[in-house]
Amino acid sequence: MSVTDYIRDPAEIYRQSFATVECEAALDRLPSMMQPIATRLIHSCGMIDVIEDLDFSDDAVVTGKKSLAEGRPIFTDVEMVKAGIIEKFLPANNELICTLNEQHVPEHAKKIGNTRSAAAVDFWDDLEGSIVVIGNAPTALFRLLERVEEGAPKPALVVGIPVGFIGAAESKQALGENSSDLEFITVHGRRGGSAMASSVVNALSVGASA
Repeated sequence: MSVTDYIRDPAEIYRQSFATVECEAALDRLPSMMQPIATRLIHSCGMIDVIEDLDFSDDAVVTGKKSLAEGRPIFTDVEMVKAGIIEKFLPANNELICTLNEQHVPEHAKKIGNTRSAAAVDFWDDLEGSIVVIGNAPTALFRLLERVEEGAPKPALVVGIPVGFIGAAESKQALGENSSDLEFITVHGRRGGSAMASSVVNALSVGASA
């Protein structure tokens, strides 16, 4: 292919991209409600085999869609996850909240001896019935699980797909094995990131009715 010979129509690029995913990925291994989630996850990272590490609780999709339709807030660990969520898809003008860069977070991080990402989780109010989306920081996911175990209100769904070499796989394993009966969607192992995490919310938003 030459540098002048490529598809320019965005709608056609979009169509062919999703058609390729549906052709190459073994989506039929998954429950029908999880297939759109898997499709967007693969589209967000370009890795067909990510489906092999996909894990989820039984009612994750139903609970997530219900939370969105009810207008519950969406908490994100970093601004990049927040930016990746397509607001026009959200069914009920759901508020997107990221507390990472609030002024009081660095001092709180020093006080608790943890990362800013973990400290920011302590300022997530109104967690009850919300959706939490973590795509960057394993420490944020660990801290969320700690807070719930300590008695904090439970989110309706936790999308936990932090990326990295230190703590990422372990935090996702802890989410999958959580003793608080949290509904969750994750991708086990080191892979993850903001685009993957936000893609799950975008998939849930399609078809969620206000």
